[in-house]
Order: sequence, then structure tokens, then C-alpha cells
Amino acid sequence: MITNQQRVSIINESLPFIREFSGKTFVIKYGGASMTNQKLKKKVAEDIAILNYIGVHPIVIHGGGPEINQMLNKFNIKSEFKQGLRVTDKSTMEVVEMVLTGKVQKEIVGLLNQSGAKAIGLSGKDGNLMKAKRYKSGDFDWGYTGEIESISVEVLQTLISQSFLPVISSVASNSKGETFNINADSVASSIAENLKTEKLILLTDIPGILRDKNNPDSLISKLNLKEAKELIEQKVIEGGMIPKVQSSIKAIESGVGSVHILDGTKEHVLLLETLTEAGVGTMITES
Repeated sequence: MITNQQRVSIINESLPFIREFSGKTFVIKYGGASMTNQKLKKKVAEDIAILNYIGVHPIVIHGGGPEINQMLNKFNIKSEFKQGLRVTDKSTMEVVEMVLTGKVQKEIVGLLNQSGAKAIGLSGKDGNLMKAKRYKSGDFDWGYTGEIESISVEVLQTLISQSFLPVISSVASNSKGETFNINADSVASSIAENLKTEKLILLTDIPGILRDKNNPDSLISKLNLKEAKELIEQKVIEGGMIPKVQSSIKAIESGVGSVHILDGTKEHVLLLETLTEAGVGTMITES
């Protein structure tokens, strides 16, 4: 049982971080298994609301892979992944947009508002927040899989100035009005880069970057850019973690203060990582 003295120590430890981050913007990419557990969803929403209460300006970018897969199965639509990205034909795109901008986003917005925030849901189409272009890699036809072409930071700055908490789904259109499905990690990184935010936080299903992928106790708590690049070259960072770390490196080189990779399946990781000295995941910084 925690003692009163321990409670006071926890509050005292958090005060310098509250002072440092009040008025700063955090981009939080919310996805993975933490989105499929109702209790965890509520806890994540409460933590984001607490950050908002203490003066942080959170921007949430969400995925929704499991829910998309469930709906595709209901409609008997087969879905293919290539290079870690969902290959999106027209039928798949319709389901992706329906699930992300409808079911998933509205639930996140509802939970945040229940926790006391002023959350508002957006896709890239709203206010021309994001413009997309067709994703290209080799000669493969990626269909309606897209990538970011441009971001209107004015939309987000206006919402933040009015104390709204933006919740963004990774769907956007191009100049022809065609709708594209964009990887949520890429959207989060691009928004953080354009706003030059204090932090980019990636909630995943793993503790962070591990020196030994089979040993959860080998967590690397802090890396600089040089070390992160070396770990990719040494293949310590591999598989699906490579694009996350590469986008983290790009974000920091573009002016983001730090990137944090956290296990979103654990309760209160957002607060433990941002408001305590020890932290609980991997933080990547410039130096």
C-alpha cells in the first residue's frame, strides 16, 4: 500500500515536468492492442485528459487495424499487407473510412470528453487538414494507399488556441477528391514535424526498443540519433520497428523535441513516461 509520504514524493517529482511542458504540444499516436481493450481505452483517455488539464496541448492520431479487419471480414473483403502497409482497393477504402472516421474516432472522442477534455474528431478532409498523394514503391499497384503531401497547420493551431483537443483519423483526399488510407504512424510523424512539437509519442504493443527482441528486460530507455541509426545498421532494430524508428529520426531532424516509443497495453504509461524521471519506454533525442 502506498504511503502518504510516497504520494507527496510522486507529486513533487512531477512538478518540474508540469512546469516544463505546460503550453507545449504533444502528438500522440494511439493504436495497437490498447485500442481493443475497453478498460485500457478508458485509462488512455483519462491520461490524455490529465495532460490536457496541466496545460499540455495533446493532438491524437489514431489507427484502427483490428476494427477494420473485423468489418472487412463481415463483408468478405480480403485485405493484403505489403511492406507493413495495407494494400487498399476501392472496397477496402470505403470500409477503412467508415470504421476510422465513424466508429473508432467517435469512441475516442467520446471517452476523452467523458474525461473532461474538449475533444473534436477530424479526418484529413476536414478543413483541408491534410492532402494526400498515391503511395508509390516499385511497380506494385497500391490502390488507394496514400501518403502525406501537405498539412495545414493553421487548422490545428486554431483548434488548440480555442482549447480543443484534435483527434485525427489517417484518411485524406488528393486534389482530384480521391480518398486515401494513410499509415497512422506517418500521419503522426508528419504532423509533429510540421508543428515542431515538444514530443511525438507512439503507443505500440511492445515496451520500446529492445537490445534483445526476445528479452523484455533489455529495454533501451534512451537513445540519441547517432545511436538509433547504428542500431538499425547493426540489425538490433529490425522488422516492423525499423519504419517507426526511421520516422522518429526524421521527426527529430525536423525539429521535434523527442520521440517516445511506449507499450500502450500498460496502464498510465503516458504519465509515467512524461511526468517522471525514470520513464517507462524508449526516448529518442537529438543528442
